Amino acid sequence: MSPLIQSFVAHFGEMGSRWGINRTVGQVYALLFLTERPLNAEELAESLGVSRSNVSISLKELEGWQLVRLTRQPGDRREYYSSLGSVWDIFRAVAAERRRREVEPTLSMLRQAQLESPADPADRHAQRRMEEMYELAELANGWFDELQRLSPESLVQLMKLGSKVQKLLVLKDRTLAVLAQGDGVAR
Repeated sequence: MSPLIQSFVAHFGEMGSRWGINRTVGQVYALLFLTERPLNAEELAESLGVSRSNVSISLKELEGWQLVRLTRQPGDRREYYSSLGSVWDIFRAVAAERRRREVEPTLSMLRQAQLESPADPADRHAQRRMEEMYELAELANGWFDELQRLSPESLVQLMKLGSKVQKLLVLKDRTLAVLAQGDGVAR
């Protein structure tokens, strides 16, 4: 591996623990992401200096996240792996899996909590707070659905808008206020 690739792979390994995956999973993914051709488990183990079994476990984890593609080559019994095509495909896969693993169970718990009829004032307060959290999570979930349907080009445009979106919303509110005043005067 070149120093550039080594640096990226090492960084991804270190970041893996912060993202909730183990170091080798991060390294395997980083190497597959940067490599032009699919690699088999032996090549990955040799390049990373880790055991073949550790690579196999890492590949299973990445398959669970739907972040790698499994292919076969004619005349070769080994399995070859590559990362998803574009960074947008990767972003969508990671976001969808995090949603499935983290957001959906939380929404389910919060929905269940709303069905309770607490008598204790502290529990009623807690339930109201959970309702606020549920409403925010549902709103974010709906927004996520909309983002998943956008093309990569539209996502880039949306991201580049940044704080301009806030200015647009303020302008919209002012325009609506002016129009409402005009309606009040005409009547």
